[in-house]
Amino acid sequence: MLYVIAYDIPDDARRLKLAKVLEGFGQRVQRSVFECDLTEREYRALLKKVERVIKLDEGDSVRIYRLCSACATNVEVKGEGLPVEKSNDFYVV
Repeated sequence: MLYVIAYDIPDDARRLKLAKVLEGFGQRVQRSVFECDLTEREYRALLKKVERVIKLDEGDSVRIYRLCSACATNVEVKGEGLPVEKSNDFYVV
């Protein structure tokens, strides 16, 4: 499942820490926006790490958008930018 994650964090150190967490799960497409193609298990792991970093009482905000497969194919990139990165599906028989 493709997730778009956007954040607004006023503290420089926390903002950098969150960006490093997100880099481990997906690709940065804007300064404060990541696209992550995750399994449900990876998504839960990501949420736990995000919740450890952010401080809601200090004005941090994280928005996560789940895109269905049909919606993900409709993503358009204008200007410079990487295409949507999708994980390869592997099947072991």
